[in-house]
Amino acid sequence: MDTTLQDPLVGQLLDGRYRVEARIAVGGMATVYRAVDTRLDRVLALKVMHPALAADGSFVERFIREAKSVARLAHPNVVQVFDQGTDGAYVYLAMEYIAGCTLRDVLRERGALQPRAALDILEPMLAALGAAHRAGFVHRDMKPENVLIGDDGRVKVADFGLVRAVDTVTNTTGTVLGTVSYLAPEQVESGSADPRVDVYACGILLYEMLTGEKPHDGDSPAIVLYKHLHDDVPPPSAAVPGMAYALDELVASATARNPEVRPYDAVALLAQVREARGGLDDGQLDAVPPQALTSEDQTVRGAENRTSVIPRALTSPTLGFARAGGPPSRPLPVDEHRHTSRLQSPALPPRRGVSLRGPLLRRGPMAIVVAVLLVLGAGAGVWYINSGQFTKVPPLLAKTEKEARERLADAGLGVGRVEEAYSDTVERGTVISTDPKAGARIRGSDSVSLTLSKGPQTVRVPDVDGYRLDKARSVLKDAGLEPGMVTQEFSEDVAKGFVVSTGPGKGTKVRAGSAVALTVSKGSPVDVPEVVGQDLDDARAALEKAGLKVSIAAERVTSEHDAGRVALQSPEAGREAAEGDGVTLTLSKGPEMVAVPDVVGDSVDEATGKLEGAGFRVKEDRGLLGLFGDTVKAQSVSGGDTAPKGSTITLTIR
Repeated sequence: MDTTLQDPLVGQLLDGRYRVEARIAVGGMATVYRAVDTRLDRVLALKVMHPALAADGSFVERFIREAKSVARLAHPNVVQVFDQGTDGAYVYLAMEYIAGCTLRDVLRERGALQPRAALDILEPMLAALGAAHRAGFVHRDMKPENVLIGDDGRVKVADFGLVRAVDTVTNTTGTVLGTVSYLAPEQVESGSADPRVDVYACGILLYEMLTGEKPHDGDSPAIVLYKHLHDDVPPPSAAVPGMAYALDELVASATARNPEVRPYDAVALLAQVREARGGLDDGQLDAVPPQALTSEDQTVRGAENRTSVIPRALTSPTLGFARAGGPPSRPLPVDEHRHTSRLQSPALPPRRGVSLRGPLLRRGPMAIVVAVLLVLGAGAGVWYINSGQFTKVPPLLAKTEKEARERLADAGLGVGRVEEAYSDTVERGTVISTDPKAGARIRGSDSVSLTLSKGPQTVRVPDVDGYRLDKARSVLKDAGLEPGMVTQEFSEDVAKGFVVSTGPGKGTKVRAGSAVALTVSKGSPVDVPEVVGQDLDDARAALEKAGLKVSIAAERVTSEHDAGRVALQSPEAGREAAEGDGVTLTLSKGPEMVAVPDVVGDSVDEATGKLEGAGFRVKEDRGLLGLFGDTVKAQSVSGGDTAPKGSTITLTIR
C-alpha cells in the first residue's frame, strides 16, 4: 500500500508555491518530499521539519540559521539549498532533487564494491566535505543514507541539517548526534566535533564499501559505541584477502582513534586517497571482493524488494561513478577478459612480373645480405627520426626529489629547473607538477623541470579583537583567510557590534583560506525586570528604564490578572538581554469566570477533586475543631456562584 496516500501534505500546495507530489523519506528531524516549484516549473525536494520540533522556537531559529549557512556551500558534490520558509506549522527547506539512489541502496544490493568503485564514490564525497570544512562547517552525520548517487552516476552529499560551525560548537551538552556506526570516539566520549569526525566517518564508509560490512557491530548501540572507544578498525584485507596494502593504510589513517593522528580535514584525506590510488594497478582496482553479490544474488534480492532501487546507469557489475564536472566512467564488466586479440593475417598475393629466380639470385648470397642490411638501415633511420629519439616523461606526482631524479635518469632524461610552490594536497618536499607534463613526448637528451611542494601555505590569524564586524572581516580577507560563522555573546568590556574574540585565536598559524569564526559583543547584559501583573504604563516605564524596547502583542489572553494588565512577557523576568533588545507584552482580558461546584457535605478528598477539576485552587480551614474532621461544612464561594478560574476556594472542615 502506498503510505504517501496517508500523508496530509501529499497533494497540498505548500506556501502557495510548492506542490507536494510524494513522500521520499522520513528521518528523525524531518520528512523529505518530492515536489514541484510551480513558480519556476522544476522538480525539487522539500525537507519539512516534524511538527513537534517546529513548535520549539529556538530549534527553528537554529535550523533556519544553519540552512542559510549551508546555502552558501556552492559545490557540485553538495546537494544545494534553494529556499527556506514556513507555512503555518510547517517549516521547510527547498533543495535540489537527485533522481537516483543512496549509497545504502547500492551496498544493500551489491554487497562489497570493487576498490575502483569505492574510490570513485569516496573522492567526490571528500571533495564536498572539504569545501564544507574550508568554509568552517562540520557535517557530523556522514553515513550511506546521506550519500546520493544520481542516475548519471554523479555523487552528492546531502543532509547538512546537523552541521555546526567548526570553531563555535565544541560540545553538544551530553547529546550525541549522528549514527552510532559512524561516530568518532571523541563524539562518543565528549560530544566534541571538528572536521576530523567527518574524516573518521568516511574511513568507516570506505571500510564498509570495500568489505560489505561495518567494522564495529553489536547487539545494542552501547556495544557499538564501546568498540568505537576501545577497538581499532581492522584492516579491510582481513575480510578481503589479497586487498592492496595501500587501502588498509587509508582506512587506518582515517579511522585512527586518536584524532591527532588522523588527516586534519577532508581535503587532506582526499590527497591521501589520490596518492594511494595512483599507486594501484588495474588488477588491484578491479579486484572483485568475495562479499560482492553475484547477479543471481541481486536477482533474488531484487525479487524480495519487488524492484531494484539502483538506477540503470549503475547496473553493470563494475560501478562507474562520475566525478564532479565529468560524465560517468564506463568500465568493462567483470566477466569480459582484457586480453590482446590474436588476428590471422591474410596471405599476400604474389607480385606480378617478379621472379624469385631473377637477377638478385644470380648475383649471389652477398648481394642479398647487402640488400637486407640496406632495407633494415633505412627502416631504422625512419624509426629514429619519427620515434627513436623521443621518450615519454614518466609520472612523478607525489614523488620525492630524489625519487624523481632517479626515475628521470632511468628514462634517460635530465633534471631542469627545480622550483617550489604551496600545496594543500601534496606532501611537503614531493612533486606537484612537471614541465613537460607526465606522458609528454620529449627528446631523450632533454631535461624535465620539477615543482616541489612547500606544503600548505600558512598565515597567522590577525588580531581583530575590538574591531567592528565589517572591519574585522576585511582584515581577515586581506590576511588570506575567510570570515567564518558569527556568534554573539554578552560582554562588559567590548561595545555592542565589536569583535570579542576569534576562533582560532589571534596569532595562531592556520592554512591560508581557512575560515575564522568571529564572536561579536551584544553589549552589557541587562536583567529583564518582572512586569507581569502591572498595568501597561508602569510596565513600559520599568522596561524602558532598563534600556529595553517594548512591543505589545496583538492578541489578549484570559488570566488571573485584571483586564488591561500584563498577563505574559517574553523574554521572562530574570533573563539576560542586550540593551536595545525588545520585550513583548501580552495584556490580559481579565480572568475567565467559572461556576463553583457545591461541595458542602462532601469529604475533603471529594471536594478537592471537584474544585481542582473546575480550575480552582483549594485551601483548607480546619481550626481546632476540624483537626480530625473530614467533612466540608462551608466554602468561601457558594456553590453555583462564579469565580475567576485559578482563584482559591477556602473550605471549612469540621
